[in-house]
Amino acid sequence: MSVQGAQQVLELAKVSRTFGQGATAVAALRDVDLTVNAGEFVAVMGPSGSGKSSLLALAGGLDRPTSGGVFVESTPLAGLGLNALARLRRRAVGYVFQDFNLVPTLSAAENVSLPLELDGVPARKAHRQAADALRQVGIPELAHRFMDEMSGGQQQRVAIARAIVGNRRLILADEPTGALDSTTGHGVMEVLRTRADAGAAVMLVTHEARHAAWADRVVFIRDGRIVDEATAMHDPAVLLAPAG
Repeated sequence: MSVQGAQQVLELAKVSRTFGQGATAVAALRDVDLTVNAGEFVAVMGPSGSGKSSLLALAGGLDRPTSGGVFVESTPLAGLGLNALARLRRRAVGYVFQDFNLVPTLSAAENVSLPLELDGVPARKAHRQAADALRQVGIPELAHRFMDEMSGGQQQRVAIARAIVGNRRLILADEPTGALDSTTGHGVMEVLRTRADAGAAVMLVTHEARHAAWADRVVFIRDGRIVDEATAMHDPAVLLAPAG
């Protein structure tokens, strides 16, 4: 859980994102201010089209704001070139996409170890860390399978393992339980909660209150603006109970 005075990992300062120009312009985000600290788990909720996924894309450096600034561990993303931005994402940011974004010609273990190897981690060490991440999400036996040999739920867990592998200090998850049954989804939320408790900053986009209940703080977004925040009143005894 977030501790007062903890290091700020993510900051969005007066961030706006507009697509198009003139009469056809669409404002996805409007003057958003948001911070996530080390050890904090923040859930973002809102109706479809409210700007949740746009918010996550900007936080992970996958898109640039029209105005305002995004900072990861005090580094302004606007000041980074493409190579430096890619390097920061490999080292500091784990991202779980709705559509997985896995490489079909690589095995599960190779998909998970790829960002580490691209960053210069020796292959043997990267594969050990990948195996551990796959174990954390409950599919160590699928390490050598390819994507066309897996269900959608299994692919989702590979994507989550890739996001948590290594020492990522910021984990961004866009509906990470969408392809999972309730029991497996419960396990994934437990993994994300554990990463936050170990010191990572975690931001989750979700439609489900039962998943937001794992967070320390819930942020509500509508029409591109943060309209409310609440401290999650979760009961660990309930959250850690087996799904029924």
